[in-house]
Amino acid sequence: MRSLNRLKWLHAFEATARHGSFTGAAQELGVTSAAVGQLVRSLEDWVGHPLLHRTRSGKARLTLVDEAQEALEDITQGLDKLETGLTKLRGRRARSAIVVTASQVLMMNWLMERLNRFSEMHENTDLRLNVTDKLMDVSHGEADIGIRCGLGDWPGVNKTWLMDEEAVLVCSPRLSPPQKMACGKWLATQKLIHDDTPHPGADFPSWEDVLKAVNAPEALESGLHINSTAAVILSALSGRGVAIVRHALVKQLIETGQLAQLHPEKRWPLKWAYYLVTPQHQTMRSEVRMFHDWLIGDVKSDDESTACEDNQ
Repeated sequence: MRSLNRLKWLHAFEATARHGSFTGAAQELGVTSAAVGQLVRSLEDWVGHPLLHRTRSGKARLTLVDEAQEALEDITQGLDKLETGLTKLRGRRARSAIVVTASQVLMMNWLMERLNRFSEMHENTDLRLNVTDKLMDVSHGEADIGIRCGLGDWPGVNKTWLMDEEAVLVCSPRLSPPQKMACGKWLATQKLIHDDTPHPGADFPSWEDVLKAVNAPEALESGLHINSTAAVILSALSGRGVAIVRHALVKQLIETGQLAQLHPEKRWPLKWAYYLVTPQHQTMRSEVRMFHDWLIGDVKSDDESTACEDNQ
């Protein structure tokens, strides 16, 4: 005879093992730390020995004993199987939900249009958006899938390359010279917008690098320093100056004529790229896999269309 209490114990134990603390598990499960601790202790009483090494200090305050480490993978897979079974019980006609996370600027200027296309094609699937500039903890289930830009060295997640990235020069069409081809001399007289957002390891070009590449004389000292990429783009849109930004974040604005790209013949490729990330410890649900594959195909189709236009 199965005991429902044991299922609660296992759920609490598995979450505690992943987080390394009762506090992290409690936040995930929506209960108190004391409740999680009691559930884990009940499981330990049932198996007859401790499952966790408890220390009072250090990052890893709770670590698994050897027997528990061997059993954890089976327990995790079992809980995933239960989740899959519950999904099947809801039936094919039930609406599924996918939690997607991305930064605000990427969501607004690149992802939202694609999400609308996906929703039109998959009416029985709801997309729930977790928009934040913080690095969401996808590895611990804060979202089903995320779009991240970086070197791709994030722990605890599976990642799939989506597209490369480069930096471009943009400004308001009201500010740009005729034919949108700013000469170096003109560029040196403009107010330069500096994106002070950290780009570790990206090799993001400085204004010194850009001015040198376009044979511009020394620029005016006046400039605008902003520690938000979204605010940098808004400043360029409002005609405050010329900005260096990631291409994917302004591609749509360039195509619709809201921003002008300057020196489009110049390329500043970044070491950063865009990746789809999913929890490493979880089997990807069918609807998440569908969205994952669809977005890869949509980006590939977009790239092929752009390549055709460039060759015409």
